[in-house]
Amino acid sequence: MAKPVHQLALIDRQQGPSATVPAAAQARFINRDLSLLEFYGNVLDEALDSSNPLLERLKFLAIFASNLDEFFMIRVSGLKEKLGTRSEVSPDGYSRPELLTEIRKKVVRLSAIHANCLNREVIPALADCGIALESYSQLHPAERSELDKYFDDHIAAVLTPQAVDPTHPFPYISGGTLNIGLSIRPRLTKRVARAFAKIGDEFFVRIEIPEFLQRFVPAGEGDSRFVLIEEIVIANISKIVPIEGTADCSVFRITRDGDLELRESETEDLLETMEENLKERRFGDVIRLEVSQFMPRSTVDYLVRSLNIEPDDIYEVEGPLKSVDLWKIANLNRPDLKEAPIRSQIPDRLKSDESIFDIIKQGDVLLHHPFNPYSTVTEMIREAADDPDVLAIKMCLYRIGEDSPIAPLLIRASENGKQVTALVEIKARFDEAKNIEWGRRLEEAGVHVVYGLLGLKTHAKTTLIVRREGDRLKRYVHLATGNYNPATSTVYTDLGLLTCAESIAEDVSNLFNYLTVYHEPKHINKALIAPINLRQRMFEMIDREIDHAKLGRKARIIAKINRLADQDIVNRLYEASQAGVEIDLIVRGVCTLRPGIPGLSDRIRVRSIVGRLLEHSRVYFFENGGDHQVYIGSSDWMPRNLDRRVEVVVPVDDPQLRDFLKEEYLPSYLRDNVKARVLQPDGTYLKPEAAGEKFDAQLSFQSKNNTLGHIGRAPLETNFGGTGT
Repeated sequence: MAKPVHQLALIDRQQGPSATVPAAAQARFINRDLSLLEFYGNVLDEALDSSNPLLERLKFLAIFASNLDEFFMIRVSGLKEKLGTRSEVSPDGYSRPELLTEIRKKVVRLSAIHANCLNREVIPALADCGIALESYSQLHPAERSELDKYFDDHIAAVLTPQAVDPTHPFPYISGGTLNIGLSIRPRLTKRVARAFAKIGDEFFVRIEIPEFLQRFVPAGEGDSRFVLIEEIVIANISKIVPIEGTADCSVFRITRDGDLELRESETEDLLETMEENLKERRFGDVIRLEVSQFMPRSTVDYLVRSLNIEPDDIYEVEGPLKSVDLWKIANLNRPDLKEAPIRSQIPDRLKSDESIFDIIKQGDVLLHHPFNPYSTVTEMIREAADDPDVLAIKMCLYRIGEDSPIAPLLIRASENGKQVTALVEIKARFDEAKNIEWGRRLEEAGVHVVYGLLGLKTHAKTTLIVRREGDRLKRYVHLATGNYNPATSTVYTDLGLLTCAESIAEDVSNLFNYLTVYHEPKHINKALIAPINLRQRMFEMIDREIDHAKLGRKARIIAKINRLADQDIVNRLYEASQAGVEIDLIVRGVCTLRPGIPGLSDRIRVRSIVGRLLEHSRVYFFENGGDHQVYIGSSDWMPRNLDRRVEVVVPVDDPQLRDFLKEEYLPSYLRDNVKARVLQPDGTYLKPEAAGEKFDAQLSFQSKNNTLGHIGRAPLETNFGGTGT
């Protein structure tokens, strides 16, 4: 029998379907937002797992907090924006008001589990290991004196207390920042006192703690004992606020709507419009108010009125607010409290002194990150930037990263006289500002920069390098499931394909023409490109499995993706299950398909892998009656990926590489009984029973040297401009 994953799943199973909205219990689809919260529960489960090292557990607590922040900024804000419009029951069985009620219930439960794990398990255990989060009031007087001096020298000057009275309206409060609120009866001059008597005895004061101040202040020498900065400020509040005696201070934090509404059809300059919208994000509606559990009810009521929110928008927090900051503690140099470093290995074939282009000509290369270092990709760009025979480099950049080595290499290539084109997606959520900054720097260096397409995000992860070889031109391509961001490549699992197969190269060339001049290719050889043919080809391949099953042939689909929420795809998979197709889905996060329902989806199994690394690769396998096809690429099965983004998915044609994905890569995830969670028909997850030997897929890839950095056979197509198949 399977075991419950986290306490929320246990509660939901005990209550049964009657605990949810009746329509939702019978719906054909799982609600997307509730599915996302279940995924967050799986992340939280890693923090609850006492077999994980302590700082790893703390890391997962911080990840959960970050996930929840984004959930409110994007998903909850979107639901609230539509509350005033006509509300109908959606195909997942919920009306918007019902869904918001259910979301709140689940968030409250998950947050309670999070607080209990942090305050009663992880923080005490860290103290036993020498990393203590101390309370200011319990410190030795000499230590408090040192912290008071730290306040005077490093904190006080940048704090700005803001009073609310007839001459000072309620202040603007930034989303995500920590704030201290208090009601005061101030010491006043006689003249001010006479005026103040007319408006009452007290007024509210708010103090924002700037984010550039360090949240965890060392107590004493070393970096093993810390005090929260808000406690230090509260202890020294009388130095910056004119109060009589002590003050009843409380900490609070708000979350604002972070979903930019970009009216692209009305813009003449996409870059300028995006920059203006980024400024507006700071002033989005307040979606959530988090308050300390000790905040007086009168102060809570005052904030609700002043922020113009509803009581259901209040979330009381036990322990420290803004626990996303726990990353700073999780990053401490304590190897004994962390997982051993990932062993990233360069395959022997790539260790040679040969040019990367000569290696690719010998056969396609499949990279598996982070088990293969991302330096292989950056070194290819570096070689291309300096190679006098390379004439052009074209690249799609979705999330570049603040310290990206890729963008400087493109600048270097441009300075070396090569034609460099960069598609910089400035609509990549929460990376817009960084991408805009890099885009301007690339432009200043002479790179041809394209800032995305109107109405579409460019999510493809693709590079094209054109090289002169003798009297002809040859194209080299890198296609990946992950972003060109070496920082995330160490914590995300991704795949990358290096090839010079002419059919793929021609498709990628046509893709860049589509991106730069809106020239939709009339013919596509092998690539699946959204929004041109990806949805149609996915339908065709699912339908082909249905036909095989009806004719008694082998029929199976395996998809490893991040999200599944496209209703048409889900319905097609239901149809395939009913026709006899065996379907295994490895879906990291959102999944709206209900597996295992007799007569509907009894041949569909869904699992999620949540472990040390974020599963980010997308792989599609189709049995095709024994003539197997395997694809990798940037797209999930979501409406946005299929219809509103530029995505690229390509076949892995080399038999060796295809066999690795089919016989080792995907089966490892299906075999996992350590980090896997199995989706139930009601939308909750259970851990599989570890029958026999425990198997952790991510861990297994570190020890399988023979599966890393596969080199396939030499490509058959060599001519520039070949017609393909």
